[in-house]
Amino acid sequence: MSKKLIAIDLDGTTLNGDSQITLKTQATLQAAQQAGNVVSIITGRSNRLSQNYYDQIGLKSPMVNFNGALAHIPRHQWDHEYQYTVPREVAIDLLQLKQKYAIQMIAVEGKQLLMADQLYKSEYSFFPTELAPEQRLTADSLTVDPTSITVFLERNDQKIVREQLQHDFPDVQVNVWGGEASVLEIVHKGIQKAKGVAYLADYFGFERKNIIAFGDEQNDREMLDYAGWGVAMQNARPEIQAAANDVTTYTNEQDGLADYLTNYLHLQK
Repeated sequence: MSKKLIAIDLDGTTLNGDSQITLKTQATLQAAQQAGNVVSIITGRSNRLSQNYYDQIGLKSPMVNFNGALAHIPRHQWDHEYQYTVPREVAIDLLQLKQKYAIQMIAVEGKQLLMADQLYKSEYSFFPTELAPEQRLTADSLTVDPTSITVFLERNDQKIVREQLQHDFPDVQVNVWGGEASVLEIVHKGIQKAKGVAYLADYFGFERKNIIAFGDEQNDREMLDYAGWGVAMQNARPEIQAAANDVTTYTNEQDGLADYLTNYLHLQK
């Protein structure tokens, strides 16, 4: 069998419901890498919230964060690293829009950047529970263009804020998160996970037919479509399962990724 580029989503795919990689999944991904395949994390998470998983698996390949906006090798200088950003003016405009709309929190992130205008409790644990003075977001404190901007706001204001941002900043992309919370994510226009996978495939010389990708959510769809073999998790949304080439037998709570890869790559059980 030809060597594969294995693109793995984190939440709902590689991670279980406790946001952990089980020892079985860890061992399977390590075995896949040792067999000569390239295993790469492709996630919507920031690098600060995914590097621990990269280290746990013992990966050596580049990691793609912010749904495709950043590709890098943690703690290494990689000449092929890229990072797409959005104008800082977007965040500044959002700070002004707080006077008009019910915006609860604005967070800006980048490879070495994390700032927020205030703390906000939500169902997501992606943001700190405390802010250092230098992490407080204001029009004056933000001096660089961020990679991603996350906005928590009332659902009734979501549509109009999204439309206004897209009108005022045509070179950005405003995505809506799934889940109970009302959240907008702003990235450079055209950013998606498939962009990161295609970049790595070109770098390593993989044909699309030798790419296998695993995911469960809407932000995985383009990646599953791009891969020669896109696999949806058993716990994935129905529309994601319908669009994939195959579906795992088991969920992320049952080591579904590990089970599928073991059989697909003929790894020793």
